[in-house]
Amino acid sequence: MTTLKLGRRALIAAVAAFGLAGPSLAQDQVVDSIHFLIPGGAGGGWDGTARGTGEALTNAGLVGTASYENMSGGGGGKAIGYLIENAESNHGTLMVNSTPIVIRSLTGVFPHNFRDLTLVSGTIGDYAAIVVGKDSPINSMADLLAAYDADPGGTAIGGGSVPGGMDHLVAAMVMEAAGKDALGVKYIPYDAGGKAMAALLSGEIAALSTGFSEAVDLANAGEVKIIGVTSEERVDAAPDAQTMKEQGIDTTFINWRGFFAAPGLPEDQLAAYQDAIAKMYDTPEWEEVRARNGWVNIHNSGDDFKTFLEDQEQQISDLMKKLGFL
Repeated sequence: MTTLKLGRRALIAAVAAFGLAGPSLAQDQVVDSIHFLIPGGAGGGWDGTARGTGEALTNAGLVGTASYENMSGGGGGKAIGYLIENAESNHGTLMVNSTPIVIRSLTGVFPHNFRDLTLVSGTIGDYAAIVVGKDSPINSMADLLAAYDADPGGTAIGGGSVPGGMDHLVAAMVMEAAGKDALGVKYIPYDAGGKAMAALLSGEIAALSTGFSEAVDLANAGEVKIIGVTSEERVDAAPDAQTMKEQGIDTTFINWRGFFAAPGLPEDQLAAYQDAIAKMYDTPEWEEVRARNGWVNIHNSGDDFKTFLEDQEQQISDLMKKLGFL
């Protein structure tokens, strides 16, 4: 079972430099502009988080303008390397990332880790989900497990991350908790959640391990069926979707998502970003985005964010060793 320690830090209420526009009031502009760097393709969880956060910040008037850039490659390593190697010219950029920055540095997918970046803020949590196509004969985790028992090699589970990445890890956790051989699961990786979802709808894979927020819109539209969610209780955004625990599979998981900046970011710019994000939580614009995606508010910044990441690094390392990924 995976649990997350959450923390909050008192944020600087007013900053007198980069990007500030007037007194620090809830609806006053805090940052002129933010360029969001997204380490994966369109349609994935990183993409949705960056664009949803930018939507809330700009609609609430906390940020003047937001722009977005998708930079796939290397399991997210291409974007991280780009941010580090071009640090000075990227001080107006925030990169979204999540649990995979911990996983992929542990497994050596890329040489950097979160310590090489400026830690801005953890922002949300997103549960994981196992979904199947709308026309699939599978309607529950029991059905998926029965299909797996009958034909393990023909019951592939896909995900929008590399082998040993988060989607793979979640699938392995779920299968192990269900009493199956986690390492025997056939996992097919895709570059991002959108491509993985397309593979599911085409029948290339039997099920998809993905973020709950990525699945909920398609599920509500009747395009897919969510057969299990890694939450403790059912989520309001898809109240008919059963949890793993309801189905006798004792595992929970929540994937944090948050923002990082280039190394060497001036303190006043860092404080302005943190201030804008902190104020965002009290706006109806953010609540609209959050509720639409089924996200959980997880806000920790600065030193609390660092402590949280270090704790998760140890936790995930222990889990991956247990599952044989390290």
